[in-house]
Amino acid sequence: MGETPEQYHFVPATYLAMIREEVPDYDTLQTEIARLVRESHAGAAPRVLDLGGGTGSTARAVLDARPGARVVLVDENPDMLAVAREFLPPANVERTVVADLADTLPDGPFDVVVSALAVHHLDGAQKRALFAGVRRLLAPGGRFALADVVVPVDPADAVTPLSPGYDKPDTAADVLAWLRDAGFTADTVWSRRDLAVFVADA
Repeated sequence: MGETPEQYHFVPATYLAMIREEVPDYDTLQTEIARLVRESHAGAAPRVLDLGGGTGSTARAVLDARPGARVVLVDENPDMLAVAREFLPPANVERTVVADLADTLPDGPFDVVVSALAVHHLDGAQKRALFAGVRRLLAPGGRFALADVVVPVDPADAVTPLSPGYDKPDTAADVLAWLRDAGFTADTVWSRRDLAVFVADA
């Protein structure tokens, strides 16, 4: 986000510390995702897709909520996914996929899809396409939990460091509208300044 993409991509060991410094509410975002997964209608061993899985922090939050979950992580950086594979229990990791979020998604169905601080790298049209793709992948009654940077109503609340051309946040209202256009029942469940957590149910 605030650092250049290259800095984030090639220093996976320090990524979490950097994110927590730039996004003080990072752990709150993960806690909210865990709560949404815990409160979902998924069974004891849901199949979960983590978009922008990085070093595995969000997948870890998922497993804290549903210890029997099987997780598929997608990230464009193989080095970060390698860290995730070391960090997460092997029995819970179905596979890791090196891909951009604008690429074709892994085959569904999934009971839950999660994403933290990754979707804002897509432009508006790509976000709409991703949301439609996620909706198609979800099993009936499935849930999409999304935590991300948004363009705040008050410009003074734009506090998360961003890199022009790499970070492309949209307003929370636009994100909600696009989720609903994709066929979800969607709402904002937490927000502070330029961060928001959305729940979208199939």
